Amino acid sequence: MMQPNLEVLASESAAPGWQKLIMKYQTPDVRRSVWQIINSVGPYVGLWYLMYLSLQVSYALTLVLALVAAGFLIRIFIILHDCGHGSFFKSSRANEIVGFITGVLAFTPYHQWRRNHAIHHAHSSDLDRRGSWDLPLTLTVKEYLQLPRWRQFLYRLYRHPLILIGVAPLLLFAVAQRFASPSSGKRERFGVFLTNLALLAIALTLIWLFGWKAYLLVQLPILFLAATMGVWLFYIQHQFEDTYWEGSGQWDYVRAAMQGSSYYKLPKLLQWFTGNIGLHHIHHLSPRVPNYALQQCHDENPIFQQVSIITFWMSLKALSLRLWDEEQQKLVGFGHLKSIQSA
Repeated sequence: MMQPNLEVLASESAAPGWQKLIMKYQTPDVRRSVWQIINSVGPYVGLWYLMYLSLQVSYALTLVLALVAAGFLIRIFIILHDCGHGSFFKSSRANEIVGFITGVLAFTPYHQWRRNHAIHHAHSSDLDRRGSWDLPLTLTVKEYLQLPRWRQFLYRLYRHPLILIGVAPLLLFAVAQRFASPSSGKRERFGVFLTNLALLAIALTLIWLFGWKAYLLVQLPILFLAATMGVWLFYIQHQFEDTYWEGSGQWDYVRAAMQGSSYYKLPKLLQWFTGNIGLHHIHHLSPRVPNYALQQCHDENPIFQQVSIITFWMSLKALSLRLWDEEQQKLVGFGHLKSIQSA
């Protein structure tokens, strides 16, 4: 795994060099943005209807189509994501409209998600400012050892892959996001209400056209697969062995982006479906860079290439990493506790 040059990154944090380099990639291209909407939403709608037709042939075929449809739903979420950062269109009004519509398609209330995601960017890799936006919540070794047994058990259960990647994603998108969070403001709460209302209208329309059973047999596997893939992407972009965590006093913005966010290097087709979000270090350096400009920004500037590169097979190891070891400055698994307790 390629290690960042921390001295270079630290100096870049204090100087405007990286900001000047990245500025040229921050301007949205309206033609590319509109084309991304067309080549994401159009195929998704078409695949949804094909899945309905495939119910008359084989449900196995329906599930195969669901996997592809989920990939397009990920692309739709990336559009929502860019709109939330104001990077998809120059017009804030256009970002608001497209962000809300893509949010409905992705079962995500746009305004509430935008607020929570902004908090994530502001406090990513900050040990003193962890919260619900930083999913999954990561405890330090010391914090875990100080918990009573029953809370250690709950943490282990929560961090188990079957829960973290299997059950939690669907509950998050299908259930949890139907409610406003206690800290949400009036606008966010109204946005949740409008999103739920739009989702209900769409569901009732599709049920009227195709029947409730067909609706569930088509929509649920798409949502399950897309939610699982989306949560996995978010997880691996910050949860890898040599990531970065630091207390507020020593926390550094550039290190949090370049060392605390991975370059998840996927095959080209998967990179296309995921909207280049694997280039997460550049995204955290500047959320104003549209997803379609991330690869160019990375390729043209060597300073942005000094990051941890993680491939798909390497990323599977990350599922066993559950705790942050402040002494060794890396994520470790529960097996690491045996060496500590026996020392």
